[in-house]
Amino acid sequence: MHSLQLHQFRHSAFCQKVRLVLAAKGLSYEVIEVTPGLGQLGLFRLSGQRQVPVLVDGETVVSDSTAIALYLEQQHPERPLLPTDPQQRARVLLLEDWADTALASGARLALLQAAATDPVLRGALLPEATPAPLKQLLAALPAGLGALAETLGESLVGGGERQQLQRSLEQLVVVVASQPYLVGEALSLADLAVVAQLSLLSFPACSGAPLAGCGVSGIADHPLLAPLFIWRDGILAQVAAA
Repeated sequence: MHSLQLHQFRHSAFCQKVRLVLAAKGLSYEVIEVTPGLGQLGLFRLSGQRQVPVLVDGETVVSDSTAIALYLEQQHPERPLLPTDPQQRARVLLLEDWADTALASGARLALLQAAATDPVLRGALLPEATPAPLKQLLAALPAGLGALAETLGESLVGGGERQQLQRSLEQLVVVVASQPYLVGEALSLADLAVVAQLSLLSFPACSGAPLAGCGVSGIADHPLLAPLFIWRDGILAQVAAA
């Protein structure tokens, strides 16, 4: 069997989503941390685009977190993350798409706004492979937000996203308060996609220093949203134990 390789930026939520899928399925893999700039040129030669995540499985190269998840589901159907019931499967895929679009946009924008006033957070969010002098420069300068925005796949403009994000998170609290999973009675791709995006708003322990325990003020420390992050940590613990 070929060794799986995941080309990633560590703090990209989409890369975390793929790591969660791999972990939930009990698959071993090698992480290739992409260096901004030169590393992305190499990634383009490999996959035809500069964005992460990219999964390499022997001669097969798959880009995009959803495409990777569906590929892994097909190649490794044990420990399924998509229900067999058509209606539940459709709900999972709809929630995953919402997490990857609307929730992701709001979460990244909120994180970038928080990083604008926190140089420690700004520097920590840059990919690990970023050369130390460049990381220090980008962390110290407001212009560094441009590089950070690129690695998170977001622009620095926004309108009512923060309010919409707050409303969405409050609705999620209601859902997870009454059931352990977003769809059905088993872990699914919807749970993993949502968990990955929530980890940009309040960094879990697995994020490592100095990010663990950090988060977006007004969201990570909002008492009404605390059950949501408790639910997220429960999903992370379940995946880690898989």
